[in-house]
Amino acid sequence: QAPPRQREPRPAPITPRGKMAAPVLCRRCGRAAGLWGALRRAPPPPPPRRRAHEQPRRARGAGRGLLAEQCERGLFQEVFPAQSAEEQLLGLLEPGRPPLTAYCGFDPTADSLHVGHLLPVMALLHFQRAGHNVIAVVGGATARLGDPSGRARAREPVPAERARAQARGLRAGLGRLFENHRELLWAGGGGKLGRAELLDNAAWLGRQPLLEFLGGAGGRLRMGTLLSRQSCQARLQSPEGMSLAEFLYPALQAYDFLHLHQHHGCRIQLGGADQMGNIMSGYELVTKMTGTDVFGITVPLITSTTGDKLGKTAGNAVWLNREKTSPFELYQFFVRQQDNVVEKYLKLFTFLPLEEIDHIMEMHAKEPEKWGPQKRLAAEVTKLVHGREGLESAKRCTKALYYSSVEALEAMSDQELQELFRQAPSAELILEPGMNVLDLCRKANAIPDGASGYQKIAVGGVSINGIRVTDPETVLILGQHILKNGVSLLRVGKKNYYIIKWLQL
Repeated sequence: QAPPRQREPRPAPITPRGKMAAPVLCRRCGRAAGLWGALRRAPPPPPPRRRAHEQPRRARGAGRGLLAEQCERGLFQEVFPAQSAEEQLLGLLEPGRPPLTAYCGFDPTADSLHVGHLLPVMALLHFQRAGHNVIAVVGGATARLGDPSGRARAREPVPAERARAQARGLRAGLGRLFENHRELLWAGGGGKLGRAELLDNAAWLGRQPLLEFLGGAGGRLRMGTLLSRQSCQARLQSPEGMSLAEFLYPALQAYDFLHLHQHHGCRIQLGGADQMGNIMSGYELVTKMTGTDVFGITVPLITSTTGDKLGKTAGNAVWLNREKTSPFELYQFFVRQQDNVVEKYLKLFTFLPLEEIDHIMEMHAKEPEKWGPQKRLAAEVTKLVHGREGLESAKRCTKALYYSSVEALEAMSDQELQELFRQAPSAELILEPGMNVLDLCRKANAIPDGASGYQKIAVGGVSINGIRVTDPETVLILGQHILKNGVSLLRVGKKNYYIIKWLQL
């Protein structure tokens, strides 16, 4: 369900930052050259001729390979190194080949994932859906240093105990995403879901002796390469400068790639577009120490209209932990997205086939007032993050808040009421004989004493369970003013809500 347009204004939209790099053009024919050019030029396979008893043709993109399909969705932004990827990776990812292993790292700078983490997670899940093995690495060790990429100043140091606690929170959140995907969003389609693992780099970096690290991995990484990075140059030239701990962050992340390659056969690192420098360091270290070709793939960054990356630091995080952002709030965040980005988000944040997305957008062009794409986007993301029960909770809260549904209010749990009305005061009252609306409002401290409070009710400024009350002397009735679950939702004015829990009914 979506709120009516006239009742709830939409917030400013968010837009992906950093589109796919422009392809190199061939000098002779002017067509896109290289890996991305080949993927863009490759048409979908023609539908096979079929008889009446045969199944319909496969969805667009099916059988074209993982890179081609995600290029079409806009999820994979850059592949590094481009030439090696064109020569080898396309073939390695073809359907029917042995599975590869890909990983992505998530530093626990907070105890919860947020919407900014969703696209790297989606990239891992698409690899898993294609039959490949994936590893989500929580940076319990690297979080204590802080990634300098894209930052104007150093992060505050994270104490060891807090880093461990936040790492547990991220592992739990990642585990829920993988589990919800497997149970609710994986239909199989004749394929096999790849294996998923959750690891913490504190398990190997925490045991790595400093001299051994510097003499081994440190001896293979070139200072010129590290110093040439734009993020490093900007920090070195800033008044604050750059600490040695921050400078060594790319080296530690590169060691993660080396460790995962040597112990788990990992050949692909995934990350946000701002992680390309760190990915390049990992590629350099692995290839120099093992001689094996490995690859990096970046995904777009989701930003606000001001260009700030969505996340904890910018203060605009939409969390994936129910204690921080409820299913209703997450649902509403996506259901309010503007028409000019919703198709892009359906491709990026859902597993819906591209043909189905095309159909959804065609129907939206005919009936834009129904908010069809926004509702589907919000439902798919909420189901992935909070499961089926979380989606139902979001829909109940939407009906109760925007449509004054008594049935939805009666079905809501105490947790949902607290999530929906986080700032609303609550009171526990005993229903006394003859108790009326005026008594209720005064006991809940919802109106001032005296004639002004009485007048507030008389002019229609008070509603109970979505029903406006204009007679202060109206006696409270079970089933109308007091719901079956022993709750009353009192609203005074437009935005002041009070939750009343009735005792000894």
